[in-house]
Amino acid sequence: MKIMSKNSIIIIPARLASTRLPNKPLLDIAGKPMIIRVVEQAQKSGVGEVVVACGDQQIFDLVEAHSFSAVMTDPNLASGSDRVYAAYKQLNLKHEFIINLQGDLPTVSPELIIKINDDLISSKADIATAAAKITDAEEKHNPNVAKAVIGFNMRALYFTRSACPWGEGDLYHHIGIYGYKKEVLERYVNFPPSPLEKRERLEQLRALENGLSISVSVVDSIPIGVDTKEDLEAARKVYINRN
Repeated sequence: MKIMSKNSIIIIPARLASTRLPNKPLLDIAGKPMIIRVVEQAQKSGVGEVVVACGDQQIFDLVEAHSFSAVMTDPNLASGSDRVYAAYKQLNLKHEFIINLQGDLPTVSPELIIKINDDLISSKADIATAAAKITDAEEKHNPNVAKAVIGFNMRALYFTRSACPWGEGDLYHHIGIYGYKKEVLERYVNFPPSPLEKRERLEQLRALENGLSISVSVVDSIPIGVDTKEDLEAARKVYINRN
């Protein structure tokens, strides 16, 4: 497989083992599998080459059949970040910046990917991500919505499933897309799971507990993360309304 040499690359980790929504990457969204929708949105960003890091042969075959780039990774890897790094090392790539784009975000905008990549390059932080102000009151106390606590310098102070910080003011819905400097991703995946990471079930806390800095871009909208049948129907409606 020929991979273009650019400063940034987008790697999309994908696997079939979802407990809430089986075979999630393969599910149809307005005539195309979800993983293909994500790849197409990533390519529209123009940030760099797009590769799917597959935990299952079925995903690999599907991506290749649509003429996109894919690589097989160990299905037993613990996290998406581990899968991204494994794909990067396997392909012997030389990019300076790596975007980890979740494979269950079919409505992600190319502009959001561009923003995270630009922030990673310009902010001098180790990692870049994004968040949006919570406008739905129910989300504030929903443990399925990760919240980003952001300092005045747009660095992440903490991530939590609780309504945090206390008191008057905005709360921010964390969007699970990450940009890493190459050497930072290598360090990150070699850290053991941290105490707060295990307690909150949020892998980004491993980075903070080990002293890495995370820059957070505040954006206006949140891509639909497909975890349930209701999420899937919402994503389908977005594509139907576009046509």
